Amino acid sequence: MSTLPVIAAVDGSDDSLRALDWALDTARRRGAPLRVVHVRQYAVWAQPDVLVAGPPDPEADSVLDQVRGHVAAMPERPDIEYVGLEGAPTALLPELGSTAQLLVLGSRGRGGFASLLLGSNGMAAARDAECPVVVIPRPGRDGGTTHAFRAVGEQGDAPAEPGHRVVVGLQVDSPDEATLDFAFTEAALRDAPLQVIAAYAWPAQSWAAPSELMPLMVDQDAVERDTWTLAEGFLAPHRENHPDVRAEAYAMAGDAAGLLVDASRDADLVVVGRHRRRLLAPARMLGSVTHAVLLHAVSPIAVVPPTPAEE
Repeated sequence: MSTLPVIAAVDGSDDSLRALDWALDTARRRGAPLRVVHVRQYAVWAQPDVLVAGPPDPEADSVLDQVRGHVAAMPERPDIEYVGLEGAPTALLPELGSTAQLLVLGSRGRGGFASLLLGSNGMAAARDAECPVVVIPRPGRDGGTTHAFRAVGEQGDAPAEPGHRVVVGLQVDSPDEATLDFAFTEAALRDAPLQVIAAYAWPAQSWAAPSELMPLMVDQDAVERDTWTLAEGFLAPHRENHPDVRAEAYAMAGDAAGLLVDASRDADLVVVGRHRRRLLAPARMLGSVTHAVLLHAVSPIAVVPPTPAEE
């Protein structure tokens, strides 16, 4: 059985070259071939009934020529295939996910408004691709404010280790096994510790009347410990599958998106799950936490789709 490739989407921008470098390193770590894809966008209004106008010659593609020159001096390159396509990138890039183990692209391309934090191609791929999608942000994001991490367990509070690590968000009332499995796999490939952030809302509130919230008389330490205990239970089978990965769960009060963005400041990778489909909302969605992390995280962001059964 052939190994599915890691796909890097390029368009000649600095963002896509940063994504290419990340994809090259990841393909080496995974022992996978790399497929470099350039989608040349046609004028949609000129060809309203055509999705793909036939594959252009990759040997005559100036963007792919630039990529060949970029990787020529790199040692230990994986097997690389160059593919040129013509069509709408927001449609074609997500479709590539069905033939890849990972799709990597920059947060912005050549088109669009310079002020945008995430381009339409990255948004479409993260929302619709069948494989995990990694978005490489531009340098300069500040990641917001810093929160103090707490690890709740028998040994008491413990600070998070800064630097080299993989971060993953865990929603304890709706855990995503595909996201946890991807995070553990990436931590193993990178020989990195895994930081698992389980956020809980605080202060706890309930509706007393329309438009009136009242605080609940709930002990925060109990909520925090229960959150950590649930998180540890969900991590147990993944620890068995990846015994070399040191995973630490952190139960934290606050907004999950803000906590993950803060944690991304010096991380290797932040992993989030894509929103599951709901009965009354059958279309694929990113979810508010994933959307915010894509817009503001400092490190590369991996968006993992749920398994087909979960979708």
